[in-house]
Amino acid sequence: MLISPAYAQDFGALTSQVTQFLPIILIFVVFYFLLIRPQQQQQKTLKAKLAALKRNDRVVTGGGIIGVVQKTTEGSNEIEVEIAPNVRIKVIRETITTVLADPPPANDTKAK
Repeated sequence: MLISPAYAQDFGALTSQVTQFLPIILIFVVFYFLLIRPQQQQQKTLKAKLAALKRNDRVVTGGGIIGVVQKTTEGSNEIEVEIAPNVRIKVIRETITTVLADPPPANDTKAK
């Protein structure tokens, strides 16, 4: 005969190797869709929010400081943030972790 029976035995070994790696591949696919992809989408939306920062936006820095944006410069990476009345600090744009949606609280409440 021209065909040796060893070829049929190799095919069985190949399928057993594939079935051994199949759970690892499935775990990677699950991790991608549950962890990696949502994180990439969050980073993309935060980057878009940082690019669209404007005056009177409330932000939270990486150090936990909450403030109101007072000044942004188009070409610069620095943003001026007011953290208390008449207290302004300069913050690097990438250190901002969250852009808060609600407007700043009004300070014109009078005690009765």
